[in-house]
Amino acid sequence: MNTKQLVNRLLQIVLVLFGISFLTFCLTYLSPGDPAELMLVEGGTVPSEELLAETREQMGLNDPFLVQYGNWLKGFVTGDMGTSYSSKAPVSAVLLDCLGPTLELAAASLILMLVISIPLGILAAVYQNKFPDYLVRGLSFAGVSFPGFWIGLVLLYVFGLKLNWFPIATSGTGFMKLVLPAVTLAIAMSAKYTRQVRTAVLEELRQDYVAGARARGLKESAILWREVLPNAMLPLVTLLGLSLGSLLGGTAVVEIIFSWPGLGKMAVNAIATRDYPLVQGYVIWIALIYMVINLLVDFSYGYLDPRLRERHREAKRKVVKA
Repeated sequence: MNTKQLVNRLLQIVLVLFGISFLTFCLTYLSPGDPAELMLVEGGTVPSEELLAETREQMGLNDPFLVQYGNWLKGFVTGDMGTSYSSKAPVSAVLLDCLGPTLELAAASLILMLVISIPLGILAAVYQNKFPDYLVRGLSFAGVSFPGFWIGLVLLYVFGLKLNWFPIATSGTGFMKLVLPAVTLAIAMSAKYTRQVRTAVLEELRQDYVAGARARGLKESAILWREVLPNAMLPLVTLLGLSLGSLLGGTAVVEIIFSWPGLGKMAVNAIATRDYPLVQGYVIWIALIYMVINLLVDFSYGYLDPRLRERHREAKRKVVKA
């Protein structure tokens, strides 16, 4: 990716964020309920008409819609996304507090997913249409069929309630509390990722360069690890980026089941309490995460696939000659 492409992508990110912020602000503006009244009630104050009028004026709710959005956009650019109605804390601070547990859960889930799916996908591809392949495909089909919340409840019942290996009704974070939600997410993601790994490896095994390597007498293991896997990684990186984006956005159902204090649980609580500034900040965060991860994935293509680097050099040489 050259400098011009990078600038274009960054401009696209800015425009998309602007559009999403405007749409989200419209939806929260049209949502039922009075934000001033909601904030006072959440703070334990019985709102009177005079207090409501004063609070609306302080919050800028009497201003026209475009003026309100302009004030919010100005604050957003400077890092101020407003104040949460429920916690009375800045929205950015609330998001950062929930980001740490979300990063822990995302990292643990991705590591477990890769440990499970890559060996199983390679095994299924190498032994195509044989018993290991049928077994792996059956397990992946079962993993895709079972909903994530059901897997979480089963793990919680067996390992938390019956065997008492892990805590089931505690708050906060920690390794023992992290294991079950990470395994739950890893099982659901591994079922999909295993099938993708199998498909990518099978496609590379059918290429001419594999037949040439076999003709030169290279061992199957050397062909697989040195030739096939590096070429099969490119489509898998895209899927990995999307998985990371969804995890960093928070996995609400799993976080609620296991009482994990991440972004997903925070978003559900914000919606339930009509905490509009927090909801809006969360939506902007999700959009930004997905776009940044997609940009990083596109950057990684040039390092993972030498063919793309060669095409870029060839294009530059043609431009210089012209």
